[in-house]
Amino acid sequence: VQLQASGGGLVQPGGSLRLSCEGSGLILDDYAVGWVRQAPGKEREGVSCISSEDPNDEGVVYYANSVKDRFTISRDSAKNLVYLQMDSLKPEDAAVYFCAADSFCSIGTNEYDYWGQGTKVTVSS
Repeated sequence: VQLQASGGGLVQPGGSLRLSCEGSGLILDDYAVGWVRQAPGKEREGVSCISSEDPNDEGVVYYANSVKDRFTISRDSAKNLVYLQMDSLKPEDAAVYFCAADSFCSIGTNEYDYWGQGTKVTVSS
């Protein structure tokens, strides 16, 4: 079981990036998938999460207040991917972004069973 996060890079303030989380050995639709970021010297912060495609919980999404209305999480079931579209990026969004998966979104504790290796986002002019 492996998660692979990609799509990070350098972007100017106000710009956009799309991060991708690819699942290997697991079907991402069966899991809640979250994005968690960590900046140097700061605590890990849960940014967003999308629930599993279970019919009782389908489509529930969560966003941290710091990214609400700027970030969008979505799935591409055919490609076994979860995206994090990040718009209107700010310098304070700079961090290493990890994708993670578990049965349910882990809001606050960021405790997931499976983690990707992280992709670095730099926001600077």
